[in-house]
Amino acid sequence: MNALIPVLVAAPLAGAALLLLGGRRLDAFGHWLGVLASTASFVVGVVLFADMLGRDAAARPIHQHLFSWIPVGGFQADVGFQLDQLSITFVLLITGVGSLIHLYSVGYMAHDERRRRFFGYLNLFLAAMLLLVLADNYLLLYVGWEGVGLASYLLIGFWQHKPSAATAAKKAFIVNRVGDMGLSIAIMLMFAQFGSFAFGPVFATAHDAGEGRLTAIGLMLLLAACGKSAQVPLQSWLGDAMEGPTPVSALIHAATMVTAGVYLITRSAVIFNLAPNAQLVVVCVGAVTLLFGAIVGCAKDDIKKALAGSTMSQIGYMVLAAGLGPVGYAFAIMHLVTHGFFKAGLFLGAGSVMHGMNDEVNMRHYGGLRKYMPVTFVTFGLGYLAIIGFPGLSGFWSKDRIIEAAFAKGGTEGWILGTVALLGAAITAFYMTRVMIMTFFGKKRWQPDAEGHEPHPHESPSVMTIPMIVLAVGSVFAGGLFALNNAFVHWLEPITGHSEGNSPLNAITVTVLTFVCVAAGVLVSWAVYGRQPVPVTPPVGSALTRAARRDLLQDDFNHAVLVRPGEYLTRGLVYTDTKGLDGFVNGLAAAIGGISSRMRRMQNGFVRSYALSMFGGAAVLVATTLLMRSV
Repeated sequence: MNALIPVLVAAPLAGAALLLLGGRRLDAFGHWLGVLASTASFVVGVVLFADMLGRDAAARPIHQHLFSWIPVGGFQADVGFQLDQLSITFVLLITGVGSLIHLYSVGYMAHDERRRRFFGYLNLFLAAMLLLVLADNYLLLYVGWEGVGLASYLLIGFWQHKPSAATAAKKAFIVNRVGDMGLSIAIMLMFAQFGSFAFGPVFATAHDAGEGRLTAIGLMLLLAACGKSAQVPLQSWLGDAMEGPTPVSALIHAATMVTAGVYLITRSAVIFNLAPNAQLVVVCVGAVTLLFGAIVGCAKDDIKKALAGSTMSQIGYMVLAAGLGPVGYAFAIMHLVTHGFFKAGLFLGAGSVMHGMNDEVNMRHYGGLRKYMPVTFVTFGLGYLAIIGFPGLSGFWSKDRIIEAAFAKGGTEGWILGTVALLGAAITAFYMTRVMIMTFFGKKRWQPDAEGHEPHPHESPSVMTIPMIVLAVGSVFAGGLFALNNAFVHWLEPITGHSEGNSPLNAITVTVLTFVCVAAGVLVSWAVYGRQPVPVTPPVGSALTRAARRDLLQDDFNHAVLVRPGEYLTRGLVYTDTKGLDGFVNGLAAAIGGISSRMRRMQNGFVRSYALSMFGGAAVLVATTLLMRSV
């Protein structure tokens, strides 16, 4: 079975190479080659998972050394894979949901002239993400980390003829470079402290390191996670990333990029468990982002950007849970997997709506679409019920456990975190009900496009609806299967550990409180958007609404705190260079030139001038001699 592990990465990587280097001869069937590559990786993942189930918990992790990458003295970097309960969970999510998105893309990108290249980028994305979660050391993980960043840049800016898409791709790339610096610094700190960056030696000797050094490493890892998972303060790129094709949004938000940060924190559980201050910062970042993304999602009229705010918020739940330590690690990953089903389904549903509405994204120009897109309506609706935590569906089983874990933190901190999580649940129910009502209910509000063509909504072809149906089934049943006999917790416990904590509220009380908050959010949203016509032109709204439409001024903040000081610094450096350094050098050159030009006048070739200078010199010499004698 060990020989199959490299195939997980090799299959989509080979697919990417063929599609990107094979030329136009592959245009006719290249998209199916991309689907085959991702599906092959998924099949291999299922085989490895079945083999892992047949072994005892202690014997399940597999370590495979491929070759020595950089053997230089005491610096030993290897290429090796680690397949355990945590990594196989991500493998199945990445390849399973990723393959469904590949299949969906066959229909969605059917008329795009560069479809072969698009599927090559999708395969590259999967290969990089699989390398990230399978690596057995942080340096190899960093290679996958950067590969994910490159693939996201290529896919977000795939339609580079649109200035907004090109700008969004650059923004995502640059913001993530800030987070990547955190990961690179963490790796350097690890090597300085432990003499290695492989998981085994680092985790085995972490307890011997000082808390200060572990805190520094933990904070740098968190900075990296904030970049990839769009958490405060590096969240500004996520909404703009919706400029890419909709399958890209589904892949980024459900199976790959934004899940990388949660994986990094969970994989580094040993470090965070020994650095409580870093762990506290993780909790705070998750709690703040949870509310930040939810508030942003309430004000967006663009269906994809509303779902982007939702992703930011749901990843905040996962980061919050991961920051709770052994109480929350398993629930963070459980919610990550269930979120992969219903968020992928929601994004693909949004793409289906756009497909039938001439690529219109403004929900104020939708209305009543349930009659024209019944499959999209049902599958999107099931994803909606799952994400708000409707009893029995996947989100109910995973999100409620995170809320319980937040209260289990204990003390005042537990009450604060639990209340924040409940408030996030209420806001989630509000904005997702808003999306459902504005899109599928009420009267039609369709508007002609720029060429005067009015949309003719229709159901998407089966190559798009089949993946949506499969994801809807996962949105309904996955959480219940994971929660049965605490199966998912027991599955991850050997890797992440688990503790019940000390909650002041029992599970039933938390469930009731959560249901009340969700019901309140649904009812308020129905009162605002369901009982009266939705205006085509958005009202001015309150100051908070206006700020939320502008992503709570995150770009304004970045411009004021980072861009503007950078501009002043650049201007100061330019002034110092041109007026200071260049002024000194140019002034010195001018002075020497002036002196030289004047001295050249003395060398004019006339004998009388030379005789006069000799006479003057002699006169000065005689005068000096007489003066010295008199003294």
